[in-house]
Amino acid sequence: MTSHPFAIVVDLDGDGAHPAASVAASHSASAAERVRRIAAALGRRAVAAERAGFTAVTFDDPPVPVGAPGSIDAVQRAAFAAPLTSAIGLIPVVQSVYAEPFHLATQLASLDLASGGRAGWIVGADPDVAIAARYGREPVTATVARRDAADTVEASRVLWDTWEDDAVVRDTDTWRYLDRDRVHYADFTGRDWSVKGPSIVPRPPQGQLPIAADASEASPAGTDITLVQRTRTVDAVRDAGAQRVWLELEVVLDRAGRAASDRLATLDAHELWVPRAERYVGDAEGLVALLTRLTGVVDGVRVRPAEIDVDADELGRAVIPALRRAGVFRSPTAGDTLRTSLGLPVAVNRNTREAVPA
Repeated sequence: MTSHPFAIVVDLDGDGAHPAASVAASHSASAAERVRRIAAALGRRAVAAERAGFTAVTFDDPPVPVGAPGSIDAVQRAAFAAPLTSAIGLIPVVQSVYAEPFHLATQLASLDLASGGRAGWIVGADPDVAIAARYGREPVTATVARRDAADTVEASRVLWDTWEDDAVVRDTDTWRYLDRDRVHYADFTGRDWSVKGPSIVPRPPQGQLPIAADASEASPAGTDITLVQRTRTVDAVRDAGAQRVWLELEVVLDRAGRAASDRLATLDAHELWVPRAERYVGDAEGLVALLTRLTGVVDGVRVRPAEIDVDADELGRAVIPALRRAGVFRSPTAGDTLRTSLGLPVAVNRNTREAVPA
């Protein structure tokens, strides 16, 4: 088992990872109703995930273009969940290739402020032409996308350090909001963009947000956590310099006397769920045994439940409590930052070389 906390993160996208999850839930396709449903379900599921004891939840952008009727982007959903929760980490998947790096870094810093230091970031580096069109940019190759993603990660880290932790003084006697000597200039140049000057928001409470990326999409050197789809790739990813490794795990569980295999077959009858990662289909006891073994292989798992309201609930009811009893997992507590929950070291500001509390 690793010397730092094992992370169990659950994905809260849509109604579940199975492409037929929304069909099984019998939801209306009306845009207005979809927005109301997303907001209601988001709050309920985020609170339920925190109560269950997950380390963090993740949010990805919807398959329709952001801004289209009925869509709410990943950062907005994470921000919506921030005041409803107090312990669980909030980790949006944010595309980095076509976005404006300055605004992206500011959005994420603001999310960390809103959540009291519980924000993270999964770096999206998808060169898909549809994503390029969403941002009004020309598409790039996968190679260029990986390089641009690494540049955006580094530019964000530079911007987060432009404010020292005590830069905001709020001195009413001198009418000074900040000490300008503690606000520093950023100067970073990417492939076709540059960042000049300090951030427009103070340093995030964590100093540096925990950053994760898929092993195939961004350089492990710029991230804290590397996501893998198969356990067989873990050793190679670690050899490449990954600090922490999380396994993507698709999950279908037995529920209320119904076998997981039967549930999966019913969902697949609507639309086949092609495996994109490791998959577990079975009872809670078997998943507890699998996750216990995985604590000696990886540093955490990102669980993708087939149906959120079924499988995530079963995870919280029968899996996480068993792992806590066995002493292989610890849930976050109110007041913890995400860095604390993950056991990451304190973040050092490159401009002061002083650490801030995790």
